[in-house]
Amino acid sequence: MNCYETVFILTPVLSDEQMKEAVEKFKGVLEQNGAQIVNEEQWGLKKLAYPIQKKSTGFYCLLEFKGEPTIVKKLDVAFRRDERVIRFLTFRLDKYAQEYAEKRRNLRAAKNNEKSTAAPVATDNKED
Repeated sequence: MNCYETVFILTPVLSDEQMKEAVEKFKGVLEQNGAQIVNEEQWGLKKLAYPIQKKSTGFYCLLEFKGEPTIVKKLDVAFRRDERVIRFLTFRLDKYAQEYAEKRRNLRAAKNNEKSTAAPVATDNKED
């Protein structure tokens, strides 16, 4: 089993619900073909480096998964058939990229834990 990472850009005219539905569709394609999803990140609406299909922004999503090489072709077909996808790129991670991805995930998790524990609790001390 190889480790893969795919990044795809969805059209900016989608609602949040439609965007999440599209991401779930592609996760379903991977899971139906025997892939194990390692990580999912939604980077949100970002500005594109250059216009694609007359659009200057798009929803960026990242999926890391483990699977057989045949899954990549099936995922590419699913991306090409879906009109919501502007661009996509899937590549196999070597051992160094896997180590880097693991460190990045751990750092991100630590940062999220720090934010949740350090968030102040809002209290109303107003006297009427």
